[in-house]
Amino acid sequence: MALTVAQKAEIVKKYGKNAADTGSTEVQIAILTAEINQLNAHFAVHKHDFHSRRGLMTKVGQRRSLLNYLQKKDHKAYLALIESLGLRK
Repeated sequence: MALTVAQKAEIVKKYGKNAADTGSTEVQIAILTAEINQLNAHFAVHKHDFHSRRGLMTKVGQRRSLLNYLQKKDHKAYLALIESLGLRK
């Protein structure tokens, strides 16, 4: 279920400032979004997997907190990120 090393490296390359930039807010949000999308596809098949659903809710909460932080810190970067990820707001 987790993202592969290649998938994470691609996300870091796209949203990070360099190839080793795994801790910036934008990269963390992009990785969480990819994991959330994978879990949503999992739930389309496994409707009664409530244990994984709790993990999904945790990831959604983490992403929301990071988005709030980014919005306060750098509003232009926030708008660009939600546009590129296709998130609402």
